[in-house]
Amino acid sequence: MSRQSQFEYKMCIVIRTDLKMSTGKMIAQACHAAVDCSEKAKQQNHAGWRKWHDEGAKKVALQVDSQEELEELAAKADKLDVVYSVIQDRGLTEVPPGSITALGLGPERNDKLDKITGNLPLMK
Repeated sequence: MSRQSQFEYKMCIVIRTDLKMSTGKMIAQACHAAVDCSEKAKQQNHAGWRKWHDEGAKKVALQVDSQEELEELAAKADKLDVVYSVIQDRGLTEVPPGSITALGLGPERNDKLDKITGNLPLMK
């Protein structure tokens, strides 16, 4: 069994690059997405959350270039019944209040999340 195939579940964190956030700001927004998705999934999909947690809680960071792309991904997640969290910033530092900065998806089976994020580039 290859190392890759041992992981059946993952969480995807999608960050908007068009906002030109600093690295620290992007990390903070990604953390908000990961924590919020984990909390939601623990309640809404406990069995999936447990499997993901027990596998080591794999997370993949991805990027998009616009709010519209992020919203399309959230709509796909909703349609596929995947737990997701849209992160909206309070606007105290780098971006205007209410800016949508990130999207968390899952944790969920890899094949299901790949239907939503399979074409996105990894965060650089």
